[in-house]
Amino acid sequence: MTGRIVVFGDVIDDIVVVPSGPIRDDTDTPSSISHRAGGSAGNVASWLARQGAQVDFVGRVATSDVVRHSDVFAGYNVVARLAGDDDLPTGTIVVIVDGDSRSMLTDRGANDQFSADQVTDDLLEHASLVHFTGYSIYHGEHRDAIARLFERAAARGAIVSVDPASAGSLVDFGVERFLGLIAGAGVLLPNLDEGRALTGLHDPSEVADALGQRFPLVALTMGSAGVIVAERDRPQVRVDAVRAERVDPTGAGDAFSAGFLAEWVMSGDAVAAASAGVVVAAEAVMAVGARPR
Repeated sequence: MTGRIVVFGDVIDDIVVVPSGPIRDDTDTPSSISHRAGGSAGNVASWLARQGAQVDFVGRVATSDVVRHSDVFAGYNVVARLAGDDDLPTGTIVVIVDGDSRSMLTDRGANDQFSADQVTDDLLEHASLVHFTGYSIYHGEHRDAIARLFERAAARGAIVSVDPASAGSLVDFGVERFLGLIAGAGVLLPNLDEGRALTGLHDPSEVADALGQRFPLVALTMGSAGVIVAERDRPQVRVDAVRAERVDPTGAGDAFSAGFLAEWVMSGDAVAAASAGVVVAAEAVMAVGARPR
């Protein structure tokens, strides 16, 4: 495959908090606090462009933030096509980092008014791949637009890639309902918790195999245990994780998706794509924030 990658979905202002120790009730806890651009889909777009992919990003922010976020995307060489919302603020998440774990307090703001219909047919005509995350399904009232997006992409020969993004939101939304909405996906990029939720299975190999029977290509990420690549009509392949000093795990999955997709679109080699993905994910965890430095 050659051509552009279209990513659509969340744009978020992240407030990343790294406490100096346990958070104390009813008093101060000294902390490092950083303001970063984020949002799962926006993160993937930024890391994709860092890997040399040609990327269009489609999303929604407060009208007053269109220029600011467009400039941030331009700094990564992403072509941003942002709609402005006159009523809702840009989405915001407070991310509290505690070692390898994170707690996230979320106000989705304008993201809940985003529709996949904003991804134009002209963009799809020039795209090899369209990527989005489960957050574009779990929230808002525009799910019919997702079904139309799959139809429009298929009519133009563009493959659709999906990252389920949140095991908890997936269960709340309904597994079968979610699987029905993404049945046309060519690539699925779940982590192990999401894979277990999608299949009801526990063993990673069995999870990957079950998902591989539904989707042509699955890359199941397992944190420090690496990745299982399940490609239709081929044996499973495990790819080791890359060791890295973890500063902030926020966005590691998004970085993996970007590394994977950038390589796969270029070479068509799923194992090479997984190897590229773990390298980018390792880079992501070594700095605060979910986008490239």
